[in-house]
Amino acid sequence: MVALRILITGAGGLIGGEVAARLAERGHRVSALVHRNPEVRGNDDHVPALHTVHHGNVSLPGFGLDAADAADHDLLIHCAAATRFDLRDEEYHAVNVAGTAHAIELARASGMALLHVSTAYVCGKRSGVIREYDPLPQGGYANGYEASKAQGEALVTASGLSHAIARPSVVVGDSKSGAIRTFDTIYAAFKLIAEGRVRHMEASSGATIDFVPIDYVAAGIVALAENMTAADGGRHHLVSAQPMPVAMFAAAIGAFPQFTEPTLVLPEDFDLAALPPLERRLYSRVAGLYSSYFQRDPRFDDSRFRAVTGLACPPTGAAYLKRLINYCISAGFL
Repeated sequence: MVALRILITGAGGLIGGEVAARLAERGHRVSALVHRNPEVRGNDDHVPALHTVHHGNVSLPGFGLDAADAADHDLLIHCAAATRFDLRDEEYHAVNVAGTAHAIELARASGMALLHVSTAYVCGKRSGVIREYDPLPQGGYANGYEASKAQGEALVTASGLSHAIARPSVVVGDSKSGAIRTFDTIYAAFKLIAEGRVRHMEASSGATIDFVPIDYVAAGIVALAENMTAADGGRHHLVSAQPMPVAMFAAAIGAFPQFTEPTLVLPEDFDLAALPPLERRLYSRVAGLYSSYFQRDPRFDDSRFRAVTGLACPPTGAAYLKRLINYCISAGFL
């Protein structure tokens, strides 16, 4: 294996930090770009041995770096993203669209290949089989995050660069231990549901969620980085390919005596105004932001990713979900 010189954006985040740690452990020379969070840590909280850490901002041209800081790299892994579901359109655009345009410009100017981290949910509200080569939908997205990530993908595809796109689904804890370094995004909604502060969820019959372990996602991004010639030009699903029925998710919560199994309500019967005042506020501000995940049944095909990397996701059924919940309890999150 040839050691690569790699620049990673979003290295202070969950995925970026774990990818940086794994690449450094494999002998690659890793430079990290950080912004609000200056610390780069793996999912086990270990601080990796990095070549250098740069403080920058992907919403600025060149990330605000000196040209010399970017020039000495073979590959740019663009992990930085605005991932919250409650931002304004201009905030998504600044990071997920303009930030991707700046990544493309920097990669082109510095002669780097580009590995862009997106999301499997650029499929929008579609259900059924979602193939890696399917065209991006023209509209029909559940939120500004999904729409902006699709716009960023379109820029990468049209860039003419040597590139690959990695599309994780809903990233959660380690496949063996359930451990996760930061409890954000869907974990915030999960906490409100499990602790009984949100007791009703709008959910379609037959809906599924594709939970994928952080260790598998990071291993997949590393494998793509080390096989960019084979991955070139492709969109790659880093998914479980074992979607979890929403009903199983709800029952797993209820299996713990200290928690409350949510009542799943069909969209045509769901009435936000009928909820108790506190539950209504919490649903509107947090849990409801993720309700679209409870109303779809996408079946992500990952044939190309598996062909390029030889990887397959560990089982993510009821036993895995129990490990996730047990870790949340042991860590004091629940």
